[in-house]
Amino acid sequence: MAPVDKRIFFTGATGYIGGSVLSRLIEHPTYETTEISVLIRPSKKDKIPALESLGLKPVLGTYDDLELLKEEASKADIVIAVADADNLPAAEAILKGLKERHEKTGTQPLLIHTSGTGVLIDNALGRYPTDAVYDDLDPDQIESLAPTQLHRNVDLAIVQADKEHYIKSFIILPSTIYALAKSKLVDLGIQNPRSIQIPQLIRAGLARGQGGMVGQGENIWPNVHIDDIADLFIVVYESALSGKAAHGREGFYFGENGEHRLYDVAKAISQTIYELGKGKSPEPETFTEEDYKQPEINGC
Repeated sequence: MAPVDKRIFFTGATGYIGGSVLSRLIEHPTYETTEISVLIRPSKKDKIPALESLGLKPVLGTYDDLELLKEEASKADIVIAVADADNLPAAEAILKGLKERHEKTGTQPLLIHTSGTGVLIDNALGRYPTDAVYDDLDPDQIESLAPTQLHRNVDLAIVQADKEHYIKSFIILPSTIYALAKSKLVDLGIQNPRSIQIPQLIRAGLARGQGGMVGQGENIWPNVHIDDIADLFIVVYESALSGKAAHGREGFYFGENGEHRLYDVAKAISQTIYELGKGKSPEPETFTEEDYKQPEINGC
């Protein structure tokens, strides 16, 4: 076996995105000389034998275990964080560990962090689409986003760490991801193969017996296939290793390859559940205030 020349600490290994990225990493040419430690929740400890069979090193813990996160990050040349995009204490613990790594080695460890295009949301409430077009090649535009935007507090802490020169940061912002994940980790029963947003709308429609939407559903969201977003992580990973990828304030990477109007999604859901005899009408309805109190709908 080839000697290890880099260590990766990976979070989110059993998730929809994380599992797809990790499956590509273990098939990547660099894996032969890379040690990958993966954070695994205690509730998922039954996955440890399967992970070990792939040559991975499971680390039992959660994003609440801040000292553990700091310790694991301090041992890593690269951290790939594909878990909770809004957990600032966890992000800060990882940054503390990476700072220790920098102080010990004199190198700048790499942090590939998962944020999301939710950082771009406005208060239109489905009444109209926005005219704004965001460009990840325009760092001034990205910097104009308010610190109160979703995910933004974590993103800003990471960019600040890059500005202080103890890490190089690369922030990937997936949009609405679709399709079933198909990977080695799915085959082994390690990874969740399903996305979140559209299935949640389907569950909401089934729960209320009618497809629904926010406002008139005029809001437009970007979307991306799960394979494409996982490939983007690998492109950024390879470019970061070679020193070619922009980082810090210039290191934001949107993951999208299309867009959809939410009315059209709600219409397709309404039509389908109507044809299945589980909906009242093939036309979607606006979610009511009472609807938002239901667990199946809260978050849509």
